[in-house]
Amino acid sequence: MQDGLAGCGITPKKNWKDTLFPFLKWKGQVTRTTMRADLLAGLTGAIVALPQGVAFATIAGMPPEYGLYTGMIPAIIAALYGSSWLLVSGPTTAASVVLYSALSVHAPPGTPEYVQLALTLTMMVGLVQFVMGLARFGALVNFISHSVVVGFTAGAALLIATSQLKHLLGLIIPRTHHFHETIHALLLNIEGLNPYTFAVGCVTIIAGITCTRLCPKFPSMIASMLFGSFFALLLQWLLGAETVQIATVGALPATLPPLSAPHFTLDIFRKLAPVALATTLFALTEAVSIARSLADRTGQNLDGNQEFIGQGLSNIVGSFFSGYVATGSFNRSGLNYQAGAKTPMAAIFGGSILILLGLLVAPLTAYLPNAVMSGILLVVAWSLFDLPHILKIYRTSFSEAVILTVTFVGTLVLALEFAILLGIMLSLLIYLNRTSHPHVLVRVPDKSYPYRPFTTDPKLPECPQLKIVRIDGSLYFGAVNHVREAIQRLREQSPDQKNLLIVAEGMNFIDMAGAEYLLHLTEEIRKNGGTLYMLGVKEGICSHFRLAQYFLEIGAENIFETKPEAIAEIYPRLDKTYCKNCKARIFLECENELSTEKIAKALS
Repeated sequence: MQDGLAGCGITPKKNWKDTLFPFLKWKGQVTRTTMRADLLAGLTGAIVALPQGVAFATIAGMPPEYGLYTGMIPAIIAALYGSSWLLVSGPTTAASVVLYSALSVHAPPGTPEYVQLALTLTMMVGLVQFVMGLARFGALVNFISHSVVVGFTAGAALLIATSQLKHLLGLIIPRTHHFHETIHALLLNIEGLNPYTFAVGCVTIIAGITCTRLCPKFPSMIASMLFGSFFALLLQWLLGAETVQIATVGALPATLPPLSAPHFTLDIFRKLAPVALATTLFALTEAVSIARSLADRTGQNLDGNQEFIGQGLSNIVGSFFSGYVATGSFNRSGLNYQAGAKTPMAAIFGGSILILLGLLVAPLTAYLPNAVMSGILLVVAWSLFDLPHILKIYRTSFSEAVILTVTFVGTLVLALEFAILLGIMLSLLIYLNRTSHPHVLVRVPDKSYPYRPFTTDPKLPECPQLKIVRIDGSLYFGAVNHVREAIQRLREQSPDQKNLLIVAEGMNFIDMAGAEYLLHLTEEIRKNGGTLYMLGVKEGICSHFRLAQYFLEIGAENIFETKPEAIAEIYPRLDKTYCKNCKARIFLECENELSTEKIAKALS
């Protein structure tokens, strides 16, 4: 009974506790060892989130402190109610750019009206995400090809690296939105390189790499941050602060996230509805892509539906704590993985520590050089660029290599959401092209084996009256034309083979178009004096009441479950005038009849 339900596409319902309290599923993984690792990873992530939050909020047109607020409560909620072990939610560059481009046409950035629109949009995005998760649209994650993830990850790593080069080199260049614009601006302003800033960044990178190799248990991010910051102070002490001018992150306000409330009116809803849908699609695609990338590295089974719910709740709750649109962060998620996080507790620690840092340590960021942050993120970007995996894909599959290349290039030259969607669409097109061309193979019994199994060998003889064809693939509307042309060619090559046996063991699905084609083929073969037979039709296909009607018209007596049964029933129906002069004798029944004839002649 359970097999029958599975064949109909029915899956067991999730326990209500798994939906309401998903964190109960991974609480057993939390141990003293993982708590220590997660605490250190969370501390590292919280420290990095301080300057990043300010930068992202500025990009989004929001007051700087709102970037911190978005990395606090939303990160905790997403970790508790999401599916990924390592995904860290919060403000991101891409989401901030999307927010700015969507809302700046409705209100001046930074104004109370603009902030109110951002909070309302965040609430709307969260509601759509939450509903999509409850509606089990999380299966969309299955359409993100692994090559899309690898290509997107590599492209995003390069974007992170190029975006940090200006801080590493100490250059002051205008804000850019595209990869080529960033490179062009860096080349134009390279003469303004600050050697002291560059030295601080290099020391940070070297310290991080050295710590990773010599002391792998110690968080390399914290080590590089401390070494880089102390090196900057040392330069200023030795050479003087006026000589060594190194830009710092700047002091942040020491405040808790204030309570807020989205403001809904018909006019606001009408303005933001299209933006909310577009932002939702982008935010979910980004979060799921990052979660999928991290899951591939850790071997985790990702629940797309639960991830949608977690992202939705994080934005719903975040909109009441002064947070704007939060989604999975490549920077902090990659940093979380690199820092040795084991469970979602790392993200929970990170959000909680960020709240404390906002109160206690935020003003001290005035002494944290931008070059130190850029050096840390460059190391993170390098770890995300999985060169061995990329080379493996290029060596093994041309189609997957094309998907990876298109996604990678698209990430560099297009908006991130369009790059991901482009890779997904290309994956679907290649998949549809593959499934629309199922293998149509001529099969013959192999006389060298006692039971004469069917094989595909053009050198072996066929039955002059019966063509045996195996279809490997689903017979749906996209594949019908290919199968029709293939079978038509085979019938034209052997017009005397009026009977056709279709081996359907490799067919998992037949839609109405496929069933109608089989019925049409049956009628054609009957007009030519033959019969269509089918072997190994799966129970799930026949049980569909509409398709069952088609198979009844084909003839229940012409559908067989096993090969011996099929040949035993078909052979007596063949024209015996052909059989008498046939030299192929490929079936056991042929050999048995020939032996019987010889015995009869001998006795006579």
